[in-house]
Amino acid sequence: MIIDYAINLFMTKSELIESIVDNQDQLTSGDVELAVKMVLDKMASTLCKNERIAIRSCGSVCLHNREALLGRNTQTGDYVDLSSGAVPYFSPR
Repeated sequence: MIIDYAINLFMTKSELIESIVDNQDQLTSGDVELAVKMVLDKMASTLCKNERIAIRSCGSVCLHNREALLGRNTQTGDYVDLSSGAVPYFSPR
């Protein structure tokens, strides 16, 4: 089944669930909420194992290592040391 409606690229989990519920009538909001939670949990656990996620006709998600750097608190202007770490990276197909 191809979903033929636009989804905002920046939405919260609640907004995603609401958008899916509003654009279909087969599943209850509870079912959609459970499905979205399960998919996101699976994606998170896959990334925690440092594995790549491939979504056909869309792209892939993997972890990129970020070097430690000096950041800045925008409210106070103070400099803050940011430790190195892994960040999710989406690569469109």
